[in-house]
Amino acid sequence: MSKKNLNVRWLYLAAGVLALLFAGIIYGWSILKAPLAADFGWTADQLALNFTLTMCFFCLGGMVGGLLSKRIGSRASLILAGVLSCLGFFLTARLDGASVAMLYVSYGVLAGLGIGIAYNVIISTVNAWFPDKKGTCSGALMMGFGASALVVGNTVSVLMEHPAVGWRMAFTGLGAALGIILAAAGFLLRLPPAGLKLPKPEGKAGGSSEDFEARDYTPAEMVRRFTFWRAFVCIVFLAAVGNTVISFARDLSISVGAEAGLATTLVGVLSVCNGLGRIATGAVFDKLGRRKTMLLANAVAIAAAGVTLLSVLIGSVPLCVAGLCVTGFSYGSCPTISSAFVSAFYGSQHFSMNFSIMNFNLMGASLLATVSSMLFTSSGGYAAPFVLLLVLSGAALVLNLSVKKP
Repeated sequence: MSKKNLNVRWLYLAAGVLALLFAGIIYGWSILKAPLAADFGWTADQLALNFTLTMCFFCLGGMVGGLLSKRIGSRASLILAGVLSCLGFFLTARLDGASVAMLYVSYGVLAGLGIGIAYNVIISTVNAWFPDKKGTCSGALMMGFGASALVVGNTVSVLMEHPAVGWRMAFTGLGAALGIILAAAGFLLRLPPAGLKLPKPEGKAGGSSEDFEARDYTPAEMVRRFTFWRAFVCIVFLAAVGNTVISFARDLSISVGAEAGLATTLVGVLSVCNGLGRIATGAVFDKLGRRKTMLLANAVAIAAAGVTLLSVLIGSVPLCVAGLCVTGFSYGSCPTISSAFVSAFYGSQHFSMNFSIMNFNLMGASLLATVSSMLFTSSGGYAAPFVLLLVLSGAALVLNLSVKKP
């Protein structure tokens, strides 16, 4: 491979990170929903349902993106993703509050579907250039997606509160920016040309390479493998820890004695650790291999649930801070592991569709987060949810240890 092509792939990675930095605003719903609740009086349950719908269509969009990229190519797929996302935010900016169902269609369906398509196509296209650095590439892309709520979300929040802008214009501007950036990514990003020789993964002297013959699996072959479902459920359990904590991080901090200002800051710290966890996991994946990385991520998840549970039981703010930081790293490791695991175990030829199937673990993790919230409501405290999360992360370790061959 020429040095020019080596440089081009890093340009593609940078473009992918930038595009996902804007697309990741899907996780900024806790910031974007505030003016809708204030202006239209929509309840917390109604707005929570919108986020659930958004995540469902985000996952479906990933599958649609996998199908479309094979039929019409990555350029047309990303342009379509940009149009859907832009239209979703434009329509949301023009809501009059008469029906919350219109919010579900504009933001939940259109924006969720468009961002899901973009997420899959960008990750699949850029990953194809890095067979030798699957973890690093996945980690960098996931970091951009995870950092969006902190970077783009906070910027939009400032604009929404500015008297000369307001939330409607902020939503319109965000939609326009998202549409332009995704379309530009469509014109820039492309798959490696046929016959191009890319660097191959190097064997690790430390024994991190695994004892199986790598080959490309079709989606049908992948889902018939019991190993896939063990890894899938394992990642669902691990992601449930972060999903749950993110939903009530501020209130959790206050419950153990943190001041309101510190509690708000800790939400941002959790987001930063989430982004750092994504890129750190990718680097570790390339250095130590799939098995050690997944076991390390599992150990971090157990520590996150355990430390946070202890902080709740004894009312310790320092332990809560440590627990939230570790939780951020733990949650950040999950999407990177999902991407790198699918690529390492099931090959690159069908990666786009295979990854979209694995990405449905987000829905499972969201469901478990809902169960944890119900436990909090029924028990009146945070101890019961964290006992459940600790049990789940322990069960994940049992599944993790059994994942050895495709």
